[in-house]
Amino acid sequence: MFEGFALDRIQLPGGEVRVRHGGLGPPLLLLHGHPRTHTTWHRVAPILSEHFTVVCPDLPGFGQSFQPIDAPDHRNSSKRAKAKALVELMQTLGFDRFRLAGHDRGSYSAFRLAMDHPQRVERLAILDGVPILEALERTNEKFARAWWHWFFFAQPDKPERAIMADPDAWYGAVPEAMGRENYEDFRAAIHDPKVVHGMIEDYRAGLSVDHLHDKADREAGRRIACPMLLLWSLRDDLATLYGDPLAVWRPWTAELTGFGIDSGHHMAEEAPDALAQALLRFFRS
Repeated sequence: MFEGFALDRIQLPGGEVRVRHGGLGPPLLLLHGHPRTHTTWHRVAPILSEHFTVVCPDLPGFGQSFQPIDAPDHRNSSKRAKAKALVELMQTLGFDRFRLAGHDRGSYSAFRLAMDHPQRVERLAILDGVPILEALERTNEKFARAWWHWFFFAQPDKPERAIMADPDAWYGAVPEAMGRENYEDFRAAIHDPKVVHGMIEDYRAGLSVDHLHDKADREAGRRIACPMLLLWSLRDDLATLYGDPLAVWRPWTAELTGFGIDSGHHMAEEAPDALAQALLRFFRS
C-alpha cells in the first residue's frame, strides 16, 4: 500500500496523529469515514499523488490517532475540534492552504474545516454526506429506519458494549473487497476498545454540539466560500433519503457542482478509478 508515501506520527497540541503523505504538487488532504482508517484511500491516493502532495491522516478518535478527552457535551470529539487539529497537522507539514476531500464522517470534519477556516481551503469535495443539521431536520421514519445507528450511538456505554461483543460481525467487511492490508488496518481499529469509543464519540458529538455549530452558521448566513464538489454513491441511500443531494447543499455553498458515482458506500475502495478521476478534474481546475 501507498508505495512511495511516508508514514509518520506527528505530535499536535491535542495528541499524536498518524498520517500517510506523499506525491508532488499542491497539497490535498483526504479524510476517511467510519469505521475506516486512512488506509481506505490506498487505491485512490497513488493516482492523486501524480498531481498533488496527498495527505491521509487517521482522524482524531479513529485508527491510531489520538483519542480526544471525553467531555459531558462531547465537544472534544466535535468536528470543530477535529478541524482545528487538522489545520495544525497541515501547518506542521508546511501547508497553510490546501485542497480538501472528506467521506462519510470525514465529510463532516471537512465541512466544518471549510466553514471555520475558509482562508485554508482552496477547494472542497464532500463524498456521501450532507450537513448534520440538514440530516436531523429531515428525520422521518425512512431516515430513522436506515440511519438508526445515529441514535443508538448517541446512547451512553451500550453501543461500545454491543460492538465489542463481536466487532467483525458488527461491521461485516471482507478483505477481498477492501484489500488485505487495508482490511488488517481496519480490523485492528475495530478490535481496539479505545478506538471504538472514539468513533462512537464522533456520533455523540454530532447530536450534541455539531448540529448547533451548523445552526449558528446558517443563522449568520455563512456559506462555504470556495468551490465545492459533491459526489454520492448511486448504490447507497443519499439520493433515496434526500432526493437531489445538490439541492440540500445549495444554501450552504457559493459555487457547487456534483454527481453520483456507480458505487456502494465505500467509494474509495469500490470505485477508486472513477473517484480519482472525478477528484482530479475538480481539484486541477
